[in-house]
Amino acid sequence: MFLNSEFCPMARLALLSVSDKRGLIEFAKSLVEELGFDLISSGGTATALKAAGLAVTKVSDYTGFPEILGGRVKTLHPRIHGGILARRDVPQDLSELETHNIRPIDLVVVNLYPFEQTIAKPDVSLADAIENIDIGGPTLLRASAKNYAHLTVLCNPEQYGSYLEEFKQKNGEISLEFRQHCSLKAFQHTGAYDSAIAAYLEQQELNSESPLPQSFVLAGTQLQALRYGENPHQPAAWYQTGTQPTGWASGQILQGKPLSYNNLVDLEAARRIICEFPDQPAAVILKHTNPCGVAVANSLSTAYEKAFNADSISAFGGIVALNRTIDQETATALSKTFLECIVAPDCTPEASQILKKKSNLRVLILPNLTQGPKETIKLIAGGFLVQTADDIVEQSTDWKVVTEKQPTPEELEELMFAWKIVKHVKSNAIVVTKNQTTLGVGAGQMNRVGSVEIALKQAGDNAQGGVLGSDAFFPFDDSVRTAAAAGISAIVQPGGSMRDQDSIKAANELGLVMVFTGIRHFLH
Repeated sequence: MFLNSEFCPMARLALLSVSDKRGLIEFAKSLVEELGFDLISSGGTATALKAAGLAVTKVSDYTGFPEILGGRVKTLHPRIHGGILARRDVPQDLSELETHNIRPIDLVVVNLYPFEQTIAKPDVSLADAIENIDIGGPTLLRASAKNYAHLTVLCNPEQYGSYLEEFKQKNGEISLEFRQHCSLKAFQHTGAYDSAIAAYLEQQELNSESPLPQSFVLAGTQLQALRYGENPHQPAAWYQTGTQPTGWASGQILQGKPLSYNNLVDLEAARRIICEFPDQPAAVILKHTNPCGVAVANSLSTAYEKAFNADSISAFGGIVALNRTIDQETATALSKTFLECIVAPDCTPEASQILKKKSNLRVLILPNLTQGPKETIKLIAGGFLVQTADDIVEQSTDWKVVTEKQPTPEELEELMFAWKIVKHVKSNAIVVTKNQTTLGVGAGQMNRVGSVEIALKQAGDNAQGGVLGSDAFFPFDDSVRTAAAAGISAIVQPGGSMRDQDSIKAANELGLVMVFTGIRHFLH
């Protein structure tokens, strides 16, 4: 006989303890009024249910043990976990439940303290973060998920509707397949939660001597199944890290077809480039992760026109990133050619109306364009590689002028522009620029002089008086001589070759400026 007179022994029992209370009251009412459940709950969840007029027994009343340690211990009790973990097909388990006056729990509804939202606050303290580490919640989820053969666990308000539908369609007999799927979701939820905590605590220990953690856990929840990957025969999906949407997952799609795998890869590459130019209106046009046109100007429309004219052929079907609100003039220019995607921090209503005429054009709003990953990750057989992002801040005052001819302030500014772009071009990478606009891009060639020739051929006669950036040193002086023959006036490169002196000598002989940055920017 069960001691608590509020319960009907024949009724099903649900435990509800949630931080995210979206849909809670409506769901609980359905459980009680339509499905005949008894409810037990703790803390704020019990308060919310009682305020809504629902009959609910507090966990402390059910267990006969009060919440202690300021609410740190509420549900960690044998009457709770015995009711969750009991195997309904094992007579000994059922006998022990009866001996200890424990009711089997048929449904556990739990989601966790908002740890990620807490640590996202700019002024969060370590103590606040620690206090928002849930203990009872993950324990409930793991116990329930382990015993999915005998009960159901829900960890997301979005599951409430499907549970009610399943219950009604199966006349109260929740299928094993449904319970198993919910178990998987619960373990994924606790896994991601623990990963977020571990990542946060690891960040507290990182320093210049240990910039990466000893263990690296990457967890994600499928946000969207993609039509296919790089090619039609490759299945692909888009995953969101963390429980709160950030980055592209938090963006707004104003119009257009669904995003593809290649779209997202290119958009991220374009986002990384546009972040290099926070102080002026800038435009990036990109194809296959390499920029084909980049420019800055006094207005966004001018920046885009300059970037487009840099390589109008490659711009066809390209990805465009802009660092200012899309205005009417810029939208008009954008609508003149076929583009795959446009991303900007905002878009005026007038501009949106213009772009809507291109119904298949994907237009995304991403207010926090500058917020991106701090690491890059590549899978290899048997593991993966992690490195910190190539986001080092460089100043031209740190560079070394190695030639007799000194750069003018204008040349230094142009060299910095080229240097910011070349780090985002696949190595071997060469960029030719003039007037804060790319003229030629040589990407991914197996030898550096090949990239130089491609970039200069693309620039043509416009290379006269332009500058050239190289992501790594010149192993021979051939690239310097080729650049000088095309009219290049200044070169920026890392330096560090055993034959640096040959390149310096050639630059002096030909009247070029050459600066060494001391920093290489390979992109593989």
